[in-house]
Amino acid sequence: MRKNKTNMKNNKIKIYKFDHIKDEFIGKKGTPEREEYEFELKTELLGETIKSIRISRNLTQEQLGKIIKVQKSQISKLESGAKNVTVETILKIFDALKMGILINVFPKTKKKKVA
Repeated sequence: MRKNKTNMKNNKIKIYKFDHIKDEFIGKKGTPEREEYEFELKTELLGETIKSIRISRNLTQEQLGKIIKVQKSQISKLESGAKNVTVETILKIFDALKMGILINVFPKTKKKKVA
């Protein structure tokens, strides 16, 4: 089937940046909804990182749990993106996996609006 070139020129695809989509459907930066989304995303990525390193070290969840003295279920929950994990537990896990962790702490600044 042959397409009409005139119609193809008029059919423009609109492209959106991911930040625009998040602003539109989740909420603008700084809103509670957006903050919760970003936090959940970070905990999910942390869990995936821990799982990946654990597997590369040939450890089961149970073995890692025994090393840091927590139940296998806690390792499983963390790898699944649990939000209620303590920094102490995260530090113990990375220590057991023989990995360093870098935490950046910086002040949040409000952007000035130019009139």
